[in-house]
Amino acid sequence: MTRPIQAIVHTSALVNNLLVARQAAPTAKIFAVIKANAYGHGLLRVAKSLEESDGFAVLSLEEAVQLREAGFAQPILLLEGVFSEAELAVVTEHQLSLVIHTHEQIEWLKHAWSPVRIDVFLKVNTGMNRLGFMPQEFPEALAALRKCPIIGRITLMSHFATADEGQGISGQWALFQRLNQPFGLAMSLANSAALLRYSETHGDWVRPGIMLYGSSPFSDVSAAELGLEPAMSLVSEIIAVQQIKAGESMGYGGLFRADSDMRIGVVACGYADGYPRHALTGTPILVEGTRTRTLGRVSMDMLMVDLSALPQAKIGSAVTLWGGALSVDEVARAAGTISYELLCARAERVSIVEA
Repeated sequence: MTRPIQAIVHTSALVNNLLVARQAAPTAKIFAVIKANAYGHGLLRVAKSLEESDGFAVLSLEEAVQLREAGFAQPILLLEGVFSEAELAVVTEHQLSLVIHTHEQIEWLKHAWSPVRIDVFLKVNTGMNRLGFMPQEFPEALAALRKCPIIGRITLMSHFATADEGQGISGQWALFQRLNQPFGLAMSLANSAALLRYSETHGDWVRPGIMLYGSSPFSDVSAAELGLEPAMSLVSEIIAVQQIKAGESMGYGGLFRADSDMRIGVVACGYADGYPRHALTGTPILVEGTRTRTLGRVSMDMLMVDLSALPQAKIGSAVTLWGGALSVDEVARAAGTISYELLCARAERVSIVEA
């Protein structure tokens, strides 16, 4: 018999969330970010739902080729570019776009040949200090790219470190504008947070990621308040019910000890399914649509829930780990992590069903 846990992907929510992005940035083109198997939702499934986007942004060459072979004709941007000169042959064959962030990548392009030109996104480091040319290196890198016969359009790109936090984007945005002012390049900066909060940064291409999956990029504004709908529900069932006495402990390490006699439900979901092991007692969960809490330490294949106020709950009762009335953002906060991690962590053994 198949384990009852599954992830339900709501394709209508994906369409809605793309519309929210479109309405928030009506003058910009949209690269729908579908890296990491579309944040755990399934690459091709999500691409089909988001086929009205102007382009797709992925991490790996394999993801990009999958999209092309599935018939998607939009621009496809490789967010870390290529990792070797040999990969450029695949890039030109499939007419992909590249992020350029190292001198080595420019050298590879100098020696490459193609009957078609490659559009590139030149990444400048404005304060994230992760990828990109330092500001003083940027003019030289741009000049070198412009000398490459293989290069088509050049867009200037950067990434905000704190668009989702109180300090905002003013420092990075000012530096980016100052660097681009002499050149007037097309630009791409806005992630989900900047797209929703800083319209001045929209430029030519925006890059929504987490918002497309129905999660808020902000800690102080809920997804529902932003008009976003959850694109994934992780659901399972109760597979056993236990009665424990006051003073008894349960689970690995005996981390939870009952203050009174309790009724406990065992749910078919654990950290091998992608649920966070560090989610301790009190993480919210729904049983038959009613909110309750997890208890003790999450096991590899199971976790426990409090059924004290749910006398009707039994073996086979439906459980929602996140989704619907229980935001993945709330579960992530309770577990001391972020929604990105929970969504991307869905294990392959958890099947996906479309709704």
